Amino acid sequence: MLQHPLAIRYYQNLTDSMVDLWNRGRRFDEIQCYMDGYLACLRQIDVLEPYLIHHLEEDAVRFLRDPSNFELPALQPETDYY
Repeated sequence: MLQHPLAIRYYQNLTDSMVDLWNRGRRFDEIQCYMDGYLACLRQIDVLEPYLIHHLEEDAVRFLRDPSNFELPALQPETDYY
């Protein structure tokens, strides 16, 4: 579990982007490629300690593999109250 504030911010940014890509019709392999590039950039710019990036990567992979993160919300039927 991430506890470093900056790592949490990057994780939230990454997962929000992954869901946005899914909602735009991208496939899981494209989202995986995006995630790999995002993590590579974090390693390249040396903004976080390597162990924090490793934990972020583990959590992001777990997020990607959980299908409930990419489900569309069930629409509730409208009911007329008179």
